[in-house]
Amino acid sequence: MQRVFRSCETLDKKCYASYGLTEDILMEHAATGMEQYIRAHFTKGSSVLIVAGLGNNGADGIALARLLYGDYEVKLYLPFGVKSSMAKLQLSRAKALGIEKTDAAEDADVIVDAIFGAGMNRLLDDQTILLIHKLNSFEGFKISCDIPTGVGEDGSLMPMAFNADVTLTMGAYKEALYLDEGKDVVGKIERISLGLSSSLYETESHTFVLEPGDMKLPVRRKEMTHKGMFGHAAIFTGEKEGAGIMAGTAATRFGAGLTTLVNHEKIMVPPCLMHASTVPETASALAIGMGLGDYFDIDFLQKYVIGSHLPIVLDADALSSLPLLSIVEQRDREIVLTPHPKEFVSLWKILTGEILKVSEVQSRRFEMVRMFNHRYPHVTLLLKGANTLIMQEENLYINPLGCSKLSKGGSGDVLSGLIVSLLAQGYPAIDAAIQGSLALVTAAKNYRGSSYAMLATDLIDEVARLELC
Repeated sequence: MQRVFRSCETLDKKCYASYGLTEDILMEHAATGMEQYIRAHFTKGSSVLIVAGLGNNGADGIALARLLYGDYEVKLYLPFGVKSSMAKLQLSRAKALGIEKTDAAEDADVIVDAIFGAGMNRLLDDQTILLIHKLNSFEGFKISCDIPTGVGEDGSLMPMAFNADVTLTMGAYKEALYLDEGKDVVGKIERISLGLSSSLYETESHTFVLEPGDMKLPVRRKEMTHKGMFGHAAIFTGEKEGAGIMAGTAATRFGAGLTTLVNHEKIMVPPCLMHASTVPETASALAIGMGLGDYFDIDFLQKYVIGSHLPIVLDADALSSLPLLSIVEQRDREIVLTPHPKEFVSLWKILTGEILKVSEVQSRRFEMVRMFNHRYPHVTLLLKGANTLIMQEENLYINPLGCSKLSKGGSGDVLSGLIVSLLAQGYPAIDAAIQGSLALVTAAKNYRGSSYAMLATDLIDEVARLELC
């Protein structure tokens, strides 16, 4: 995992004050990083259109033009001229090499957006909007310098934004790159070094982005074992038992030694699962909410769920239940909540009385999970989305590895099953949420069928093959 920052301004200033690295030196490394990416992916002679703004993001682009000039067909377009001292300096250097400015933006093999970088806090003007619209219409491979033009400093998406295939962000990862609404314009994110190790450039952060290598499966290495050593997950099935069956199958598939579906009535369950009308005495973790409805009465819930000490996952219908949400007050219990934005609106209203809109949650995702964490720091919150956010205590983890294959009913039930499986096996809540989330997105990525075709049961099958990946 890598550290994530709201802004890199203080990190740059540390370089100036502590390491004697000037703005010019950092900029040279930023441009060199972009140059190396282009040289690694595009052959010499390819055409490169660099659209540079009037400030320091534009200066990065102008420096890039200088580094590529002579080996590539460089087209440098300055739609607004140059204004910052660094942009003027870089332009003078480019002119000294003989680089001529082009009068218009034309399609090329590579399109580089160096118009506005991180920290944009105002709407784009009409001229910039028209320019971005034109750039987006081009067929060339699109690269954004630091952050796509049209993505605000908080990650909010403006009415028009540059649609990058890849964003080459400078120095460190930034929160603005991971707001859901910008997922499709940011593209793949790669970090560019500014001339020193990230361990020296970065400061302490409590926000992290997860990487594929962070996934650690519950692999069994000892041979002298039995099912009781791997926990017993109890999953409440409620009115729509299919959701619970999928969660239970996922829990068993992910290593739980035993999995029991709790339902008052006799239901048909797969051979790998058990059924009981109450929570088994040997249960080591609970999950409730998937297809729950109003199936269980309050006395039953009080006895077996609310009054229990067992680690628990609250999902779906549990997140609109006042009695079940009272569990978040229990500070000596491992608790995981897994809402999607609409469910977060519901639970927040129940817990605080404050009414939110789904659009508000989506535009303020980082703020929302931190607000919840401030009230309930001991609870692990997993806010689902294109970039899933997971937080407990002061630490916030971003899982950006999901894909649209997961946009189908049952995916969340599988996730709950994966998490309760790890809780049953003794994982702390935060680790269970992180590893369950990583397993889910990796399984989805590995599915080889059409993007629209994946079923929740396919996800469970892919979980079985994760160890082989």
